Amino acid sequence: MSAPVIIIGSGFGSYQLIKTIRRTDKHLPITVFTLDEGHDYNKPDLSHVFSNKQNSADLIRLSAQEFASENNITLHAFTKVDCIDSVQQQVFVNGVAYPYAKLVLATGAKTFVPPMLGNATDSVITLNSLREFDSAQLQLQNAQTVLVIGAGIIGTEIAMDLNHSGKKVVVVDPSHGVMASMLPELVASALQKKMVNMGVVFEFGRTISSLNKTELGICATLSSDQTYTVDCVISAAGLKANVGLARQSGCKVNNGLVVNNQLQTSVNNIYALGDCAEINGKVMSYLQPILLSANALAKTLLGQPTDLKLPAMLVKVKTPHMPIQLGGSTVTDVASWQVDIDALGCSVKAYNEQKQIIGFVVTEGHMNNTFPLLRALPASL
Repeated sequence: MSAPVIIIGSGFGSYQLIKTIRRTDKHLPITVFTLDEGHDYNKPDLSHVFSNKQNSADLIRLSAQEFASENNITLHAFTKVDCIDSVQQQVFVNGVAYPYAKLVLATGAKTFVPPMLGNATDSVITLNSLREFDSAQLQLQNAQTVLVIGAGIIGTEIAMDLNHSGKKVVVVDPSHGVMASMLPELVASALQKKMVNMGVVFEFGRTISSLNKTELGICATLSSDQTYTVDCVISAAGLKANVGLARQSGCKVNNGLVVNNQLQTSVNNIYALGDCAEINGKVMSYLQPILLSANALAKTLLGQPTDLKLPAMLVKVKTPHMPIQLGGSTVTDVASWQVDIDALGCSVKAYNEQKQIIGFVVTEGHMNNTFPLLRALPASL
């Protein structure tokens, strides 16, 4: 039997790749190694678990065993790959060599936890996977007060969901406002005002100096010397691609695993996909580029080399009390804005120095403007 395609990782990109391959080829040998259980679940649902009163089991679409059986793959759950021999085309697990014809690194990313002092730093919760949520769900369910580190898209979504579920929420971020790298100030300030009116407390321009355990909970001391005593702390301070294994195997690494337009790394027959892949200088941790990457890579692995094409892509911000959708460049490289605002919401167009539209943001009652604006944007790749 010929060597299989080996995939390391069992996240959205990995499983989308497998589903796409299986639509064309039912029998190509595929082996998956994953540190997790290997269940098939929808990761964006983690932003709504609190208000939906869901537990980890509610998020599972197919168990690991069901997914493996349905898609005819060999799945090694709770299994760490120790190293890759790219010359002999083998991966090693507990001293056993597993040969591969093609290797796909879908190793994902881990949540960045800023450096802090104190004896409670090991209590910081991250929610970047089903396994992380599963281990923290009881603590989160019982918590009355939660501190969220980070006011980017994930931190903002989680903060709104926690607040909606009845918890007191404090958000700490060194930037000047919510989703500062994604939203123009007009939209960011409107979202921030709405969340403040809901009871969310923001500490901008601040970092956390220390976290210490007390009889009343965790005492967080900010860089301003302000303190908050909370039941738990969640870090949503951004993602760092898991590149250690790939770096050891000789793959070129920057912010992620550097890949070409066919998702191949700098090492022959090794590909990267999802949150760990750097495409055209960017790590794109959103479903649409990962979905399109998986679809292109499936063709390449089946013998039809296919370049990844990325259209202008839509990002939906899961803040139900103020729905927001955006596309293109909405902060970087913006020379001017055109704003259409009324009682229903707003549509904001971003233009470059050449007066070309490069991005947009729409909110609330302006959602019907989304797709005409999206069609006006240049392709991403």
